[in-house]
Amino acid sequence: MKLFKKKTPRAAPELYQAARENSTMLTLPNDASPFEKELFDRLRYAVPVIDAAIMKIVRLAGGFHLVCSEKRYQGELDSFCDTVPVGLHGKSLNCFADTFLDSLLTYGNAVGEIVLNEREKEIAGLWNGDSTRVVISQGVTPFDRRYAVRCADNTCKSVKHPERIVYAALTGGNSLLRGLPAMSSILLRIYQCIGQNYDRVGNVRYAVTYKPAESSGEFIHSKERAMMIAREWADGMNSAKYGQVKDFIAVGDVDIKVIGAENQLIDTEIPVRQLLEQIVAKLSIPPFLLGLNWSSTERMSSQQADILTSELEYYRRLLTPVLCDIGNAYLKSQGLCGKCTVEWDNINLQDESVLAETRLNNARAAEIEARLNN
Repeated sequence: MKLFKKKTPRAAPELYQAARENSTMLTLPNDASPFEKELFDRLRYAVPVIDAAIMKIVRLAGGFHLVCSEKRYQGELDSFCDTVPVGLHGKSLNCFADTFLDSLLTYGNAVGEIVLNEREKEIAGLWNGDSTRVVISQGVTPFDRRYAVRCADNTCKSVKHPERIVYAALTGGNSLLRGLPAMSSILLRIYQCIGQNYDRVGNVRYAVTYKPAESSGEFIHSKERAMMIAREWADGMNSAKYGQVKDFIAVGDVDIKVIGAENQLIDTEIPVRQLLEQIVAKLSIPPFLLGLNWSSTERMSSQQADILTSELEYYRRLLTPVLCDIGNAYLKSQGLCGKCTVEWDNINLQDESVLAETRLNNARAAEIEARLNN
């Protein structure tokens, strides 16, 4: 009697295997994508507003539900969407879609792989690939894609099963962050200067000047008295760190001034706001959602909500074919007939009272039209 069942070897993503191997099957010209990837990653790390905006877009895109045309297979499809492994740390199709959209916004394109278990011919999981290491070329026809993965030695290995690859790109394949490095570099320079100015002016330092009179005997012992004043002053300042207050007593003409007290810090509110306005305009996120309260009564207007909704619907249109391909691949792997469609959750960016009033007006308009037609 067997106490332990033999483990089935887990399938490895082809994109991951090809990236680790040093293959010379296909040599392609160099590409600037790896450098752009590092640039955009550093940009999100250095400017928290940009990282927060992308995360907000991913969350605002909302949830979805795959619907099978054959109702009797809906339960199996739902179970697959909820339990499919995604990489090392994720599970569920929603997790894959969030990471896929994050890569799409950051790098301008995103790639994933449907990993199959070769022994059981079932989907073992989903893998979010590194889009900056995937090279896409045209096949026999203008609509035929060929995928290759850039290896460590700058050579590329062609993908054996391109039908398992899911891919999406923004318009022109350009990142949402395109154009922001120039603005962000100026913004970071201003913040760096603010920090340096506070190190120089904000951190209070004192200039103690001892002026002995030449006619008196103090001038002869001025060096010893200056060193004594310095010791006593340092002792008094160090005692303040531990909450002990000591008075400084000196004899003679001693002048104490704060270094930089007559200077003022440069007002950076206007240039910083102008730069942030450019960044927010590129990211299409209302400022107050990012914690930028430029107006005391700022709130999202209906026009802003409509514009943001259209932006989110655009990203949904890019994700829909990818999700349908994954759902259809699962049904085929199980030998089930039917096709998948995606039903997205409603985007609710308005107040409930405004939505209720809109529904009431629509109902009244429909009632009036029905009376006129009759």
